Amino acid sequence: MDGFRNSGIVRLLSSLSLLGIVALAVAQNPPADVIRINVNLVQVDAVVNDAQGRLVEDLKQGDFEILQDGKPQAITNFSYINTRPSGSVAQAPAAPPRGRKPGFDPTAPPPVPVRPEQARRAFALVVDDLAIGLEDVGAVRAAVARFVDREMQPGDTAAVIRTGAGLGALEQFTSDKHLLHLALNHIQYNVFGREGLEEFVGDDDGMGLNVKAESERSGHSNEASLGAIATVVNGLKELPGRKTVILFSSNLALTARGVPDPRAGGKVTGLADAASRASVVISSIDPRGLKTQRISSESQGAMFFLAQATGGTFTESQNDLGAALHRVVEDSSGYYLIGYHPPANTFEPKTGQLLPYTVAVRVTRPGLQVRSRTGFIGDTGTPQPARALSPQAEMVHALTSPFGVRGVHVRMTALFAHNARQGSSINALLYIDAKDLKFETQSDGTRKAVIEILSATFTEGEKVLDPVAEVCPIVLRADRYQQALRSGFTYTHRHPVKKPGGYQMRIAIRDASSRQIGSASQFIEVPDVARGRLALSSITIQDAASAGAAKGQGVPANPLGSASDRSFVGGEPVLYALTILNARRDAAGQPQLEIEERIFREGAQIAATKPHPADVAPQADANHLRGVGQFRLGAAMKPGDYVLQVIVTDKLAAAGAGVASQWMDFEVRQ
Repeated sequence: MDGFRNSGIVRLLSSLSLLGIVALAVAQNPPADVIRINVNLVQVDAVVNDAQGRLVEDLKQGDFEILQDGKPQAITNFSYINTRPSGSVAQAPAAPPRGRKPGFDPTAPPPVPVRPEQARRAFALVVDDLAIGLEDVGAVRAAVARFVDREMQPGDTAAVIRTGAGLGALEQFTSDKHLLHLALNHIQYNVFGREGLEEFVGDDDGMGLNVKAESERSGHSNEASLGAIATVVNGLKELPGRKTVILFSSNLALTARGVPDPRAGGKVTGLADAASRASVVISSIDPRGLKTQRISSESQGAMFFLAQATGGTFTESQNDLGAALHRVVEDSSGYYLIGYHPPANTFEPKTGQLLPYTVAVRVTRPGLQVRSRTGFIGDTGTPQPARALSPQAEMVHALTSPFGVRGVHVRMTALFAHNARQGSSINALLYIDAKDLKFETQSDGTRKAVIEILSATFTEGEKVLDPVAEVCPIVLRADRYQQALRSGFTYTHRHPVKKPGGYQMRIAIRDASSRQIGSASQFIEVPDVARGRLALSSITIQDAASAGAAKGQGVPANPLGSASDRSFVGGEPVLYALTILNARRDAAGQPQLEIEERIFREGAQIAATKPHPADVAPQADANHLRGVGQFRLGAAMKPGDYVLQVIVTDKLAAAGAGVASQWMDFEVRQ
């Protein structure tokens, strides 16, 4: 046990970023709709457009030809993969509602989490801020915001990633548009990037920096950008669905001052092959648009190569970046998967060197255009089958898995809290199903189980913070053991936070006896309370019986009881509580707050109350008001996952600063 607590697992986590750790995950049993490159099968994806750029989705196997190194191959596998949600029809982006401002709307419905079986498309919007000029940053940010607001569909996940920043809490794949807006708001001009260096570089006449030194520094930034893209591609391996990297860059070259750069060429070729093996398409967009000055094609070499090699698109001289993004999204809505058995010597080079092979896909029907991957390296890419993950690696995998591990049922409730004495904190409540643990009977009649816990916090643009590995013995009396089997138990952890921002809590637990593992994660935003704007703590939810509330009071006596479980029976009353921060007061010292409750199932609102005066308990600190409420679950509510959203409006606050919301998911069981 002490070996787990004192192992190098904490040091390993401390040295990695969020997407970097995800790259350690081992994909098991890949689905049928992914790219394969091995001795038995070479499989490529192809997108076919008509003369107007529209997807063509009715082709048959006989309409295609595929060639390896110019030699025709017999097609043995063929299918069309439709990634659109059921019943959806591709449409051009609609104009925004009149008067609507871009950004997060606090009254918008809560996000709908995407389960693995629902995942259809994943988009990594990679902004190469090491290369984008100051004048283009605003256009890139606006295009990404337009994508988030108008292009994402049910089943889509996305991440906004900057090559010049660390990969932290905001650089995760999510369907939460608020989280994506937080990430895109960090897209800024990077004065330390290649474009920033050029502003201070003179000619060879001694003015400014030395050209050779600048070229070397620019090359290092080029490598940094390619390395960040490679990290994203590796992190995408485990995600299901159609996976697209959308790269915004103004300078990603294969040459240095007109001379081929073999180091850059090798990295780009390896990146293209890795993207093919991870079923990732890379589409590149040069945000410089139509310029009066000449744009050197040398700066676009790697962008063009990556798009061509992976079957993506390359866009330049386009002032409407939103339209360019729409084309990429439309292309991801469906593709043909075509496979053949490669010649026997493809993966058995006599020289011992891995050889590159070209692949070409052709369409026999006239008037159509096809894009596909252009080749691969003769490496089977087969992982070592006999190599098992170490116990430490198993826990890291569970901690970082995009969809979690369910060997032990664990539900996390990460709550933002704030008080005048301790400031802001994140309280992580873990509900653990005792039936998933192996308890042993002790000599005194008690039951004992031991769990190993690995936890870590990820922050914006930083590495892992405060990873902790600990061992927790659980000893229960006979009556408490029976109660735990019925209703589980709660493990609590408080994490102080020194500054506002986005945080992601991740926790993995393992039963020391059975070795079964479970994991959970949750993103939570800590607002800047010091600014004085209206803000809300997280919501705690409990059924009235377990809360033990006094009659007529409606305030949960123990906010940590069933708040971590959040599993209720239809028809019973449910209580919620939260803290309202920075509410304004009138001349009489009274707040004027309205509150509204909404309930959602699978993204659809099924119940709501009209705005009504908030029920706030008297508080000594008027800036921290305890708000409470109650709602009754309908007896006919189907078992499943639901979300409670609470919207608070401060009628005394300035315009644009008087609305805040929080939401919390819960389960209805039979």
